[in-house]
Amino acid sequence: VQLQASGGGLVQAGGSLRLSCVASGRTFSSYAMGWFRQAPGKEREFVAAISWSGTTTYYADSVKGRFTISRDNAKNTEYLQMNSLKPEDTAVYYCAAGDPPDSSRDVVRPRWYAYWGQGTLVTVSS
Repeated sequence: VQLQASGGGLVQAGGSLRLSCVASGRTFSSYAMGWFRQAPGKEREFVAAISWSGTTTYYADSVKGRFTISRDNAKNTEYLQMNSLKPEDTAVYYCAAGDPPDSSRDVVRPRWYAYWGQGTLVTVSS
């Protein structure tokens, strides 16, 4: 599976962006999908994840209520709608595909995701 993320850019605090991640390959629908981010000088952190069917979602506490993850298996695409953006959301955002156990403890761990996109930069100005 190859992943291509897009949709990043510069936005003012309080604004919105929608990230997309298009996957190649016929097995997209069999993978859970996730979004992670990495700010300068910080470790990569979990943002959100969605089960292969789209029925279960997980969010980091820092984005809960502001971000929404979704997927369209017919288009091999996952999305991250980001609203009420804050300067601390500034980071490179990576999409990922994998097969983590269906638990809130495991979906946040990068080790469960075998495939990663190249990243898209989101910059939120104050």
